[in-house]
Amino acid sequence: MRRKIVLFSLVFLVAIGLIAWQQSPQWLESFNETRAEEAKQYRAKGLALGDVSDQETCVTRALSDYASCTDSTYACTVNQGIQLKACLEVAQPSENFCADVPEFNEKATEEEKNWARYGCWDADIAGEGCRLLLRQKQQFCSQ
Repeated sequence: MRRKIVLFSLVFLVAIGLIAWQQSPQWLESFNETRAEEAKQYRAKGLALGDVSDQETCVTRALSDYASCTDSTYACTVNQGIQLKACLEVAQPSENFCADVPEFNEKATEEEKNWARYGCWDADIAGEGCRLLLRQKQQFCSQ
């Protein structure tokens, strides 16, 4: 009896594995389509905001939207990053927007890390995504 239960369990697990394996390309394709559509929407939101705002408003809005986002940290960071980049492309310049922003390096220096960390703390926003958004401002200012 015990042998039959083990054999049935193995067959059942193999069957579930095969079904999951067959469905994975469809799931991935659906996920990619959803992400592409979301990216378009957040880019459009960023461009619309940038048309009527300045650079500082772009960053403030991105951080605020990130802080209130209820999706996964990954999705919140990516979506707000897309929106911020689009917004900064068309926004009016803000006076002193890049003042005290350290030069961007691919591998962040301690100065850069501290700048982003304290910027998030000052804005009372927790999470790695906040620092990544501020790094995006840093990269923009270094161009």
